[in-house]
Amino acid sequence: MSEDWSGKGATLTDGTACREFGLSREEILAAIRSGELQFREASIHGNPCLRLVRREVEALVGRIRGADYLLGQQTRRELAEVESELRRLKKLVAELEVRKAALVGRGGKGY
Repeated sequence: MSEDWSGKGATLTDGTACREFGLSREEILAAIRSGELQFREASIHGNPCLRLVRREVEALVGRIRGADYLLGQQTRRELAEVESELRRLKKLVAELEVRKAALVGRGGKGY
């Protein structure tokens, strides 16, 4: 299905699948050979890698490691995304506070 390959976060590399879900490269290659995982050859900064469909990788991890393990990994990933967004927003708030102070210092008190 082509929608499996499009959209933010729909795919991941084999290296990311290893880090994020604790899969070995051998497990990924075995799943590709068995037809359980689709892949596309890709290159990131000149380094070859395999692009995988995240949904299929998650199904593989659920089968191999269990649903509890998969849920834990997904929770960890979502928490990391939330923490990253919070850091970004804190930085933005700090920048806006500096900008506000500069505007108030220029005589923008009558707002």
